Amino acid sequence: MPTTDDEALDVRPAERDDAVTIATIHATSWRETYGRFVDDPDTSPWFAVDRRIGMWRENLDRGAFTTLVARLDGEVVGFAAVQPVDDPAAARAEELTMLYVLGRAHGSGAGQALLDAVLGDRPAQLWVAADNPRAHAFYRRNGFRPDGAESSFGPIPRTMRLVR
Repeated sequence: MPTTDDEALDVRPAERDDAVTIATIHATSWRETYGRFVDDPDTSPWFAVDRRIGMWRENLDRGAFTTLVARLDGEVVGFAAVQPVDDPAAARAEELTMLYVLGRAHGSGAGQALLDAVLGDRPAQLWVAADNPRAHAFYRRNGFRPDGAESSFGPIPRTMRLVR
């Protein structure tokens, strides 16, 4: 949904009061993107909002990530999080751990605004589902390339590490 002149897109730091909204966007985005990897998304714990609410309250309380939210006309439609990586096998010292935008806000510029605000043009790594062409195109436009590392996560059978 392209942004029109009367739609206001802004990005701000996440607050503890955003935990429920972030958890809902997290679960909904996962369902929209990865629901095809499970037999029944309605019963899969990976798509449950409730289990994510406590996780997000704790993350925001502890400052586990630098987390930003994107609002379109005042409604939070996405979030992004980065954190330092202390794994000796890491390709970069910083990781974009999450960037999720609701499907109805795809094309609004929210994802780009989040990436620009949370990471800028700093070197980083991230993990993305191998079978997610939309995400691959977005990250490629932003200078990320696969470095050959692969893994899996939850219901996602194959993930790839991208770096810049």
